[in-house]
Amino acid sequence: MPVTVPSSAFTELEHRLGRGRITREVPIAPFTTFGIGGPADFFCEPASADELADAVLAARDARIPYFVLGLGANILVGDKGFRGLVIRNRAVHTRWDAAGSLWVESGAVMGDLIHEAVRRGLSGLEHYIGIPSTVGGAIWQNLHFLSPAPERERTMFIAEVFESCDILSQEGERKTVGKEYVRFGYDDSVFHHRDDIALAVNFQLAPGDQDAMHRILQENLSWRGARHPWLEHHPSAGSIFKKIEGVGAGRLVDQCGLKGHRIGDAQISYMHANIVVNLGSATAADVRALISAAQRAVEDKFVMHLEPEIKFVGEF
Repeated sequence: MPVTVPSSAFTELEHRLGRGRITREVPIAPFTTFGIGGPADFFCEPASADELADAVLAARDARIPYFVLGLGANILVGDKGFRGLVIRNRAVHTRWDAAGSLWVESGAVMGDLIHEAVRRGLSGLEHYIGIPSTVGGAIWQNLHFLSPAPERERTMFIAEVFESCDILSQEGERKTVGKEYVRFGYDDSVFHHRDDIALAVNFQLAPGDQDAMHRILQENLSWRGARHPWLEHHPSAGSIFKKIEGVGAGRLVDQCGLKGHRIGDAQISYMHANIVVNLGSATAADVRALISAAQRAVEDKFVMHLEPEIKFVGEF
């Protein structure tokens, strides 16, 4: 049954957060990398960790469903939108020190941090260039990248430079937690399993050679550009399915002959069979149907079940 948000919810949120900070019926599609999704009943854009915590607490106290949105990658928003409050995280404050310690709010964009770290001669983030993510999204998913360079041929994880993070727990407590609490896994963290919100993150970077870091930026961007569709031309949510038993999901989909398969304006990419692209006016229903078609094909051919990596948000 769809959740019905009481008509008094807007007034209650506005009272808690301040007049003008909450808006109604805001389309979510423009705030996602897929460019798909209906409107949110209520929408706000907190500009600091404190404002983010206030917005989450206000929604919890009012018993209104909420969703914290970063860059909108790795998600598919339903065509009917989101019944409740979408909180678009715009908290981007940073504190750097010469020893390589970086404190950054969770709405900061990873690409911006990477370029600033390289400018400062600090290494550790450059491996993740080209992956659309905020800091909060990076921690939520344990952002990772398989380096193409022979001397670095292994999967790099954001957990490797993570020190701690400031959270708002599902119990409403603000505290600082470390790796043991966060429980990083492959495409996984505690944030998948508890209603905790990352407010800010501490990274520990190391002095590095700027020329070497620029080489890594160029190598990784070149590698991704040759294998992944460019978001500017073919919007997507990134990888659709998780790896299965060490086998790339895209390889299985490709071996089913599904590259280029299309439903409506949703299409399995010709470049990467684990990516669905929006050809212009794809709906969430188109994408869901294409996901189901790929799952059925892989189950029929390989007797394996593909599990979606993306998160489904809102009403479909």
